[in-house]
Amino acid sequence: MAKEKNPRRCAENEAMAVARMLRVSPQKLNLVAEQIRGKPVAAALADLTFSNKRIAGDVKKALQSAIANAENNHGLDVDALVVAEAWVGKNITLKRGRPRARGRFGKILKPFSQLTIKVREVEEAA
Repeated sequence: MAKEKNPRRCAENEAMAVARMLRVSPQKLNLVAEQIRGKPVAAALADLTFSNKRIAGDVKKALQSAIANAENNHGLDVDALVVAEAWVGKNITLKRGRPRARGRFGKILKPFSQLTIKVREVEEAA
């Protein structure tokens, strides 16, 4: 009466990594995620290394985690990996505030995001 094994959430030639609780708005994180979609992982890592965006370092860590998952857990070739998908989702929002004039309250929202990166192994057309 053992529990059945969970099916994989991605194909046999794919691996993924999720970075949660990133302290940046989803809109700003999506600008960085757009830079790496569809690129080979070496080019994507180079773009993130030299990006001026503050969150690029966390995106790079998530991409490196997806590459390590592909290599160690799924036995994929690192040189043939491409960033297949990179999507951004909302997470919690901290509500803060500041007193304003005439007894009012200025609302300050501090949003968090999560990033999911999926890498895929492609066969080189020779």
